[in-house]
Amino acid sequence: MKYTEKMSNKLNELLEKNYDAEKGYKKAAEIVDNAKLKQFFESQAQNRYDFGHELKSEIRNYGETPEKGTSTAADMHRTWMDIKSTFTSNDEEAILNEVQRGEKKAVEEYDEVINDITLPPTTQTLLTKQRESIKSALQSAKNFEVVVS
Repeated sequence: MKYTEKMSNKLNELLEKNYDAEKGYKKAAEIVDNAKLKQFFESQAQNRYDFGHELKSEIRNYGETPEKGTSTAADMHRTWMDIKSTFTSNDEEAILNEVQRGEKKAVEEYDEVINDITLPPTTQTLLTKQRESIKSALQSAKNFEVVVS
């Protein structure tokens, strides 16, 4: 079985977004001073790195070619984080708000792909597992917000 071109594009978009999230988390880990928050961001960067490899493997299994690189929108988001951190003295609460915004968007994007009825069961299982991990990270970011505030 092969993915449709539409499905292949959607999976490559998720792959790209995972690259973006990995870089965003790495950048956030560089910015913050709180050791627990830094560890959380580093752990999430590793998760997204792992997600990317899982997605690349899944895409290859169905005869498609995974894309490389990050999206322009995410590059702008990271730039915003750079600018924001310069003016707010590494405001951890602002960074957590951005993380939450990004993770909420990621859950929506995963939901859209998971709900596609043409999705092979193996891919649906993989994406569901990744989405649940993102939801968990979102909740953890919300919990950190209470501690940092």
